[in-house]
Amino acid sequence: MADSHLVFVLLALTLIAFVWGRWRFDVVALASLLAAVLLGLVPSDEAFSGFGHPAVITVAAVLVLSRGFELAGVVDVIAVQVLKVGDRLLYQLCALVGLVVVLSGFMNNVGALALLLPVAMRMAKEHNTSPSVLLMPLAFGSLLGGLTTLIGTPPNIIISSYRASISGERFAMFDFLPVGGAVALVGFAFIVVLGWRLVPRRAGKASLDDMFDTANYLVEVSVGEGAKAIGWSLARFQRKLDNSVPVLAVVRGEQRYAGHAFYGVLREGDILLLEAGPEEMAMLEDKAGLRVGLAPSEPERVDDDEASASHDSNGAIGAGSDDDAAASRAGESAGEGAGESPAVKGDDATQRARHLAARAKGLVERDERDAEQQQALEQTRKATRDDSGKVDTEGLHLIEAVVRTDALLVGRTAVELRLHHQYGLHLIAVARDGSRLRQRLHEIRFRAGDVLLLQGDADELGESLAMLGCLPLARRNLNLGQPRRLAASLAIFGLAIAAMLLDWLPASVALALAALVTLVLGMMPLREAYRAIDGPVLVLLAAMIPVGQSLETSGGAKLVADALLTLGSQWPPMAMLAGLFVCCTLLSNVINNAAAALLMAPIAASLAKGFDVALDPFLMVVAVSASCAFLTPIGHQSNTLVMGPAGYRFGDYWRLGLPLTLVAMVVTVPLVMWVWPL
Repeated sequence: MADSHLVFVLLALTLIAFVWGRWRFDVVALASLLAAVLLGLVPSDEAFSGFGHPAVITVAAVLVLSRGFELAGVVDVIAVQVLKVGDRLLYQLCALVGLVVVLSGFMNNVGALALLLPVAMRMAKEHNTSPSVLLMPLAFGSLLGGLTTLIGTPPNIIISSYRASISGERFAMFDFLPVGGAVALVGFAFIVVLGWRLVPRRAGKASLDDMFDTANYLVEVSVGEGAKAIGWSLARFQRKLDNSVPVLAVVRGEQRYAGHAFYGVLREGDILLLEAGPEEMAMLEDKAGLRVGLAPSEPERVDDDEASASHDSNGAIGAGSDDDAAASRAGESAGEGAGESPAVKGDDATQRARHLAARAKGLVERDERDAEQQQALEQTRKATRDDSGKVDTEGLHLIEAVVRTDALLVGRTAVELRLHHQYGLHLIAVARDGSRLRQRLHEIRFRAGDVLLLQGDADELGESLAMLGCLPLARRNLNLGQPRRLAASLAIFGLAIAAMLLDWLPASVALALAALVTLVLGMMPLREAYRAIDGPVLVLLAAMIPVGQSLETSGGAKLVADALLTLGSQWPPMAMLAGLFVCCTLLSNVINNAAAALLMAPIAASLAKGFDVALDPFLMVVAVSASCAFLTPIGHQSNTLVMGPAGYRFGDYWRLGLPLTLVAMVVTVPLVMWVWPL
């Protein structure tokens, strides 16, 4: 089989694996690269040349600088003002979408969305707005903003590097602005004026309690006398109950201990604050001998005549009489009622009266004990409930977090990850597509876009979530940053941009130098820099660059271009540009946009050569269309991140995404031909 045919087979299998989603896209890309080497499509000595490619270095540097902006408080200074826009939805959309468009032009668009997502959630809660109305416009705005500059999105960097490999000259920092800026501006206007009306209003919730119905599942369970759980650690408790009942807190006396931080053993009288439904409650009773609450015991049933006698005797006791007096009265009453001599029946009546009196006394003592237990429960509840009677989660350090596409959790369970032992986190609940999952927690395999309710130490939550690849959605305490650090971050970034504009340094060197200076000056810890680098995206780029080149070197790109030229030989170049836009957009909605740009760039170059026209218009169309992944939640990480918090379904995205894509194409094609003449 010819190399040109082999590369098509390989790419087809790669695309199928991307769409299937069984393996992460970085693993698929690396497997595709190694297969290309084994098939002889990529020379073995060039297999890993992509890891040193300028596009990969540039993307890594932008990710580090974006994290530096966050730590310096650059975005928070602006976000404070966003929260003051008022309760009109138009103003909220303008503020959120406009800000994310601007930020995405100068930092990673996923990073910009991650910073503003908690702000949007807070805004939705404060103004009683469904998050679904705000989050899709916010995600699409982050994609539009990336069109405006060289560093706004990986496809722009890839196209610039590809142009340099063909013509020896790269696109400059703001070469994308005339076309990309116009598309972003028109797209922004469309979203805030009309587009948001096309977004389905889903049941995504803006608050922790609403998202997970926490109040309906938090129950208090007492460790009673003789309970099996006495002497158990919480770890053993979880194992016995198949890790299906999260313990949020242990209340002992007037002290309350967070479940994730309690390492003692359970004692009689402890109260456990649990997340449990009816099924789990039955399991608690069966396997641990625990019962819900401490309600007073119900009195034993007695016969009507016994109850009457008990009442009389109880009354006598309450008046201060002794058992003999009660028995005497009972005996007289019995004798008279029977019409018989007291000498005959007196002894039996006296014994029965004494029995009933003793029984009544026992009931009184039990009622007193239950009253004391109830009083103890009420005192305990002061530690677990607020003034309104609802379970008080304050101090339990609960947080919502959304699973990113590149998260360590994807495809794994909490047990496999050892969330508590490795990361100090308790998994309390999982929501998917806007509703809480009812499966047992240890059976749930996490997916990108899932929203998790987690518990952990307040000081370590952020670090643990970052290690796992989760984005916190809880109320964000905006940090205004340190003025000196903020000014220094902007100055360093400004100098890097100036060096690029004046052609003093290529983008990869200028931005890498800026990232290094940020670290040397101590403006960001080194570990934060490494965490900011999106490893899966870099592996994807590094692996797909040689595969994309093999499409050109094997002659595969020329075959595709020749077929398109034959098909559209009578079409004007504008129609061919529109067709290229459609093909690249469809591809970017099912695979990563960077991979789409890598695969379509050689085809665009072959088309330009076949038409005997300038290369730049075709490359610019690929750059714009590769970032117009508005049709599906899997086309871009920004789309995936908002799916869970907003409660979107897979088919919701095209409602706004399709008209927005058409708007982008109508603006892009004629503007490209005007700014970059054929």
